[in-house]
Amino acid sequence: MSSILTNNSAMVALDTLRSINKDLATVQNEISTGKKVSSAKDNASIWAISTVMSTDVESFKTISDSLNLGSSTVGVARSAAEAVTENLQDIKNLIVAAQQGNVDRSKIQTDINELTKGIQTIVGAAQFNGLNLLDGSSTADVDFLASLDRSSGGSVAASFISVERQDLSLSTSATAATFGAGANADMTIINSGVNSGTATAAAAAGTLDVTIESVADGHSYRILLNDSATNNSLGQRTFEYVANADDSASSVAANLANQISTFFSATGETNYSVSRADGTITIANASAAALAVTATATTGGTAGTATGGLGNLATVDVTTDAGATSALTAIEGLLQTSIDAAAALGSSQKRIESQGEFVNTLVDAMTSGIGGLVDADMEAASAKLQALQVQSQLGVQALSIANQAPQSLLSLFR
Repeated sequence: MSSILTNNSAMVALDTLRSINKDLATVQNEISTGKKVSSAKDNASIWAISTVMSTDVESFKTISDSLNLGSSTVGVARSAAEAVTENLQDIKNLIVAAQQGNVDRSKIQTDINELTKGIQTIVGAAQFNGLNLLDGSSTADVDFLASLDRSSGGSVAASFISVERQDLSLSTSATAATFGAGANADMTIINSGVNSGTATAAAAAGTLDVTIESVADGHSYRILLNDSATNNSLGQRTFEYVANADDSASSVAANLANQISTFFSATGETNYSVSRADGTITIANASAAALAVTATATTGGTAGTATGGLGNLATVDVTTDAGATSALTAIEGLLQTSIDAAAALGSSQKRIESQGEFVNTLVDAMTSGIGGLVDADMEAASAKLQALQVQSQLGVQALSIANQAPQSLLSLFR
């Protein structure tokens, strides 16, 4: 039956043409973007997975920078420890030469004293970005961001490589490793505009100001962030900077704020943020749980010296027979201390570099995996485009033919 009201052939041809044009638009989008999944509407689950992986890739790139910084920091300390070992070997040679009585021991002692001063200079200069792992200013391990561990449930936790500090100093200030609170510590915390009077303050959905009151050469400045009792998203993290003679309150605050900001960025932390104005670091807490902040610095009120890891070197005296004999025993222990320090730092640096290589490989593998999920197969897209263009032309012709069918009904009324 033919009808002038309903043209079934035209409707079929029109539906077919619409389907072809829809596929054609999809292929053209793949070619123009290079992706078969460019938005959530293309494939929601694949888009979500690839987006999460892409954010992890960016985080791992930041972690790679952190590991490079860590490797450089530990590398400086290792090189210094090896230089100290060479100086100690030279001192040992002089001590051995002083074992016989027919030598000018006073001149040998002068050489030993100069080499000792050289060791002090090496240890004092063995810092990178203000962090010295050899001067005995602190006993706390130094953590370098090493990875982000994502569980099957989607939670993310940062992991770190801890590097043990080594003490190759001859002497350190008596209070160099003593951290305290209040005015003597050169740091104060302001909580909601009121001086807390202690080194620790907590705030929920508020801000905390840590102010560097004064700076002294060789003093360490620490900020501890801890929400392990509440949020468990940050845990407990310590940030530290050792000041030098050229530092000011502003530069110390800038270094600490940069460390904290880098950590937040690398771990994707959004509950907290940090900013700085001159010598004040402002830590903002956007969560409903309390964030504990502890600010401490090496106290500077007590004078005196304490023996460092190579402290016995200052007692070496080969001007007498008894002194030369005891010096030979002492130098062996000092050499072993220096060798152990260099070996420990070398192992730590190798681990950091290995982790850095792994992170770079991981970034490449993840990038390749993301590409496999969302990238378009350009060869297949090109072939499909050609076929759809032909189908589109045939569809137009089919629709044209179907639209001409009612015209034939006119011949029935002539």
